[in-house]
Amino acid sequence: MNDTVQTLGYQKGESFLHRLNGTSKLLFFVLASAACMTTYDTRFLLFVGIASIFLFKISGIRWRQVSFVMKFIFVFSLLNLVAVFLFDPAYAEKIYESKTTVLGNGYFHLTLEELFYLFNLILKYCCTVPLAVLFLLTTNPSQFASSLNKIGVSYKISYAVSLALRYIPDVQEDFFNIILSQQARGYELSRKAGFIDRIKGYTGVLLPLIFSSLERIDSISTAMELRRFGKGKRRTWYTEQKFSSKDIAVIFIGLFLLLISICLFFVNKGRFYNPFV
Repeated sequence: MNDTVQTLGYQKGESFLHRLNGTSKLLFFVLASAACMTTYDTRFLLFVGIASIFLFKISGIRWRQVSFVMKFIFVFSLLNLVAVFLFDPAYAEKIYESKTTVLGNGYFHLTLEELFYLFNLILKYCCTVPLAVLFLLTTNPSQFASSLNKIGVSYKISYAVSLALRYIPDVQEDFFNIILSQQARGYELSRKAGFIDRIKGYTGVLLPLIFSSLERIDSISTAMELRRFGKGKRRTWYTEQKFSSKDIAVIFIGLFLLLISICLFFVNKGRFYNPFV
């Protein structure tokens, strides 16, 4: 099987991140993401972005395991940046109340303020994307579901989350199998084909992927109904991971990051750090 098929599936490991409780990792991801989304302070975003990349490094995850997803995210992030600029090239001028023209004139002109604003958007991606990928790659779905249930989340919701995490690699495997089937029928979807042709080809993959996903969902639902899932008020778990002092520390670090972002709102007198004043 191609290594890229398992890019977003759980990967066993012995790193510090693998040993953490899944719930603590989820809470940290939510808190850190909220902190990064509520501020445009470049200094804070740089710190969290570098820390996220460092965490990715110590996790032991290899680049080939996530290269496809990272490239996919990079392309859409780039398209988002281009769209932001095209819709309102002067947006950053209103934010920073300054204008330093670098290139062009008229409507489509590039300013230092706009470049700084787009740079902050890139930093936001660098903060959140590695954390999201790390969560998916280092979290055992069964342990995560049992942890959620332990802190009060309904076991039905917990089990649904577990199924979703387990289902991600299966969707990817179906995606690559459909691509191979399309190529066997004469549709060129590799790098040899033009960009437009590849986009059209990948669009044709979506329909059979959706139908195969719906068929899998129906099979899982039928199997769970036959086993009378959801009839009881409680359920037991084969795997369970208790909270440790490290998990508590990780949650407090997430809260601390969120508190810093709130404080920066008052320091910068708004969401944006303005070096042009």
